[in-house]
Amino acid sequence: MYRILAINPGSTSTKIAVFEDTKEIFITTLRHSSEEIQGFERITDQFEFRKDIIINELKNANIDVYSLDIIVGRGGLVKPIPSGVYEVNDALKHDLIESKLGEHASNLGGLIAADIANEINKHHNNDKVKAVIVDPVVVDEMQDIARVSGHPLFERVSIFHALNQKAIGREHAKKLNQKYEDLNLIIAHLGGGISVGAHQKGKVIDVNNALDGEGPFSPERSGTLPTGQLSKLCFSGKYTQKEIKEIIKGKGGLVGHLGTNNTQEVGNWAKEGNEKAQFILDAMCYQIGKEIGSAAAVLKGKVDGILITGGIAHSKDVVKYIAEMVGFIAPVVAYPGEDEMAALALNAYFVFTGELPIQTY
Repeated sequence: MYRILAINPGSTSTKIAVFEDTKEIFITTLRHSSEEIQGFERITDQFEFRKDIIINELKNANIDVYSLDIIVGRGGLVKPIPSGVYEVNDALKHDLIESKLGEHASNLGGLIAADIANEINKHHNNDKVKAVIVDPVVVDEMQDIARVSGHPLFERVSIFHALNQKAIGREHAKKLNQKYEDLNLIIAHLGGGISVGAHQKGKVIDVNNALDGEGPFSPERSGTLPTGQLSKLCFSGKYTQKEIKEIIKGKGGLVGHLGTNNTQEVGNWAKEGNEKAQFILDAMCYQIGKEIGSAAAVLKGKVDGILITGGIAHSKDVVKYIAEMVGFIAPVVAYPGEDEMAALALNAYFVFTGELPIQTY
């Protein structure tokens, strides 16, 4: 039996969980007040603060830190890498600290994991306990032709919900008694951002950039916008660059149209007869269906399944709308929610079973 600690830092919270093999034995969310967070100039400056809270929480839960066999942290904004499990080495730590590709709380996951693993190994006087990260949002397996945009100044990049998409792909394959690497799948993660990936034999060969505004609009992101109208808006003098960024991410999508990022709330309004709410919700589903259709073209129609995951997949009406659009392509299966902690732990467990190797960053 192997003991696994999973660490998932968010902007105002840190989720931690302990698993024995694939069984969760402890999970909690540690909340951080805005006053505590504001005291740090950079996100990586929060390292000691968050690590100490994690250690104290484990002690309070009577979990012996020195009994852990592997520490897995949420992957941060590092350089583009293929999917998999990566040991937190000096090069990875350097990129997480430097944050050249962007500062995000998830950058702390690997740093904290490495420090805890180091303390355990010092205690045991060996180096058996590894610190790893799994499938960060910058996982890049795109085929070269998918990177080309309509102008040489711009290149499409891979930023998506890699951790959840990959985990759901493997879960679905297991249910079919097949390997994820033998299937062609389209996986749509529906959350605050929406990403739709074309998974060909274990690699995401094309996917919309859900962070910077490609693809369907989502609860708070505008998705692909008419570029001519957007360029006019940028030079209209009415908006700053920051405000334009907020239109693209944060104040777009359902927030822009309806003033809320709560899809369940929008669904309730629709059921109460709010025609605008119903129309906008349908429009979001319509765009998701279109994106799935595009992914089917990328896979040349050879699709074994279309998987709908993320928090919005709890809505049967949303799933039904999308299924009616794309069900002719392949069977549509919903996997509601996103259990990132279980996904992190499962990938770490696969290291021990030999199903996944530890890769070098």
